[in-house]
Amino acid sequence: MEEESKENEKMGMFEKLMSSHHQLSFKSLFQRNNTPLKSSPSFNDDTSISPTPISQLSAFANYVVARCSKILKVPTEELQHRFEVELPDGVKQQLTYARNFVEFCSYQALDVLIRFPDYLSDPEFRRLTYDMMLAWEDPSVEIEPQDKEATCNNQEVEDGDGWSLFYSNSTNMALKVDNKRTVGPEAFARIAPVCAAIADIITVHNLFDALTSSSGHRLHFLIFEKYVRSLDKVIKAAKNALGPSSNNLQLAEGEIILDIDGTVPTQPVLQHIGISAWPGRLTLTSHALYFESGVGLFDKAVRYDLATEMEQVIKPELTGPLGARIFDKAVMYKSTAVVEPAYFEFPEFKGHSRRDYWLDICLEILRAHKFIRKHNFKEIQQSEVLARAILGIFRCQAVREAFHIFSSQYKTLLAFNLAESLPGGDMILQTLSSGMELLNAGASPRDSKQQLTVSPVSLLTLSRLGFLLQKEENLEEAITIGDIRVGETNPLEIVVKQSLSDLGRVEAAMATVDQVKVEGIDTNVAVMKELLFPVIELASHLQFLASWVEPFKSTMFLVLTCYAIIRGWIGYILPSIFILFAVLMLWRRHYNKGKPLEPFKITAPPNRNAVEQLLTLQEAISQVEALIQDGNIILLKIRALLFAVLPQATDKVVLLLVGMAAVFAFMPLKYIILAVYLEAFTRELPYRKESSARWLRRIREWWVRIPAAPVQLVKADENKKKQ
Repeated sequence: MEEESKENEKMGMFEKLMSSHHQLSFKSLFQRNNTPLKSSPSFNDDTSISPTPISQLSAFANYVVARCSKILKVPTEELQHRFEVELPDGVKQQLTYARNFVEFCSYQALDVLIRFPDYLSDPEFRRLTYDMMLAWEDPSVEIEPQDKEATCNNQEVEDGDGWSLFYSNSTNMALKVDNKRTVGPEAFARIAPVCAAIADIITVHNLFDALTSSSGHRLHFLIFEKYVRSLDKVIKAAKNALGPSSNNLQLAEGEIILDIDGTVPTQPVLQHIGISAWPGRLTLTSHALYFESGVGLFDKAVRYDLATEMEQVIKPELTGPLGARIFDKAVMYKSTAVVEPAYFEFPEFKGHSRRDYWLDICLEILRAHKFIRKHNFKEIQQSEVLARAILGIFRCQAVREAFHIFSSQYKTLLAFNLAESLPGGDMILQTLSSGMELLNAGASPRDSKQQLTVSPVSLLTLSRLGFLLQKEENLEEAITIGDIRVGETNPLEIVVKQSLSDLGRVEAAMATVDQVKVEGIDTNVAVMKELLFPVIELASHLQFLASWVEPFKSTMFLVLTCYAIIRGWIGYILPSIFILFAVLMLWRRHYNKGKPLEPFKITAPPNRNAVEQLLTLQEAISQVEALIQDGNIILLKIRALLFAVLPQATDKVVLLLVGMAAVFAFMPLKYIILAVYLEAFTRELPYRKESSARWLRRIREWWVRIPAAPVQLVKADENKKKQ
């Protein structure tokens, strides 16, 4: 009992609860059935590396730090000393000390583990990464729930070398964690992007939302493990695609195959050019799209470039047999290098998710190359940008295949597509480009102030996974924690969070727009009339005054407006209206604070059946067509006057224009406005009404006699399209 008491005093918060049949000889944290994994580092037994508990940390955080200590072959006391010496004082404050120390140890250990080519296949790597997230959420004793501490104590074991372990069975621990402990978004966003293959700092929040869409916004270990296993499967399939099957494509050096579709006869890809269509295999690489026509045996591939500036356009499109636009399941590619656009159709029974997926990954590569050209990146920067896009596509494939989830526009897992669709996305790309300018292939270790030379993290990750974008001799092995710093918020993370915050307001506003949309032309006209009621009322009052039905009111209004024009007050009308609206809005904001806006009540018109709605629509279209025709006639008659088709009319217009030029040149503007206003407002006076009507009639008759300039319609050349 005395020996056990001394041991408990030495271990502090750790309790030794383990029977003899649970004890293990655990020579390596990355060892299963006493056989080291090929991808994992081998650790020599070193009794000098002891897992001394850190007093500020919780039991589970101490467990994670102990595992990191063994991976790094550094005692926990030495890790704590490095943390306190190498990092700035702001990171070591009491309130954040435990969490930042967990980050420090986790980042160091992950940097070692991700250097091995097959680390994604290692179940212990997945377990440790998830445990790091758990430890990040509950790093210190003060915030650790008692039930979690008891769970950890019940899992503690000790091996023959004195190595203290917290669980003996990885599967049992996974089930316990999956039932009781889950990971939140902040912990996932701080740990997962350290491994660039697993997550990207730009899309990490969207990835978390995709993984937790059915689990209450909390990440279970089994879901995380399934995602990483799927990611490993996707990456291995991409490496296998670089074999003999890619010889027909004649890929350039450093060009990587990202996805292939159309290899299964029941799920072909159809290429449409003009009215012709044929099945084949579609391949997306890091630089181009390749289409090989045929089924089973494929012809020579046709290359559609995505890397060179050729005004490429990629967008969704409708296709069908013989050029008919029926099915919304195609992607259109157009550039200056092709005579006619190419349409790639992805047939499926329901929906168009297959097409949307290919549209997204093609746009991601296209936008990555546009980003490179815009900022004139060279060599290592180009490869890093492409590597970030490639890893994003691999992650998108992994989520799609493991969970059958397709991301929406704002929930995409592709960084450059997300920056294009998010509000403020240009700031994300600007921040990313600033980081790329500091990029250095040979990242040096951190100095005493934790200054890191930015390293090509995504490029190094691809290289270690077996993909070669850049010559290997240009990549130096160094600390590769590029986007994440201990205790710091990366500028890229700041702008992403701001964009996501703005996105919330955008989506809320769009939801209100969807709620107030109404169907039917007559209903929408009724809504517009009610909304424009104040303007319509004001116009009707002005028309009433201009009609001189009540001479006294019209005279008073005329005198006041003429006096305002003469005094030059007319220029203050528009600013006064703006000030009035501003005061009204401030008053509403002050007195209606917190009160919901009352709905705008509108009397709905009588219901109409489908035929009546179509007739109304046809009538509205006819009216719009008539207005466009009248506008074209006016423009053609003006053209005839400018080219002197009718000499007499042209002479009168010339004299009128010269007279107007003289008036505007020598008369003050306020007197011109006054004259025009008096002429228009007094047109309905009893003694002017008849002469005004006669004068307007003469103008209309003169306008009718002016011929319209001729127009000749030329049909488009159909021969080129038929070819």
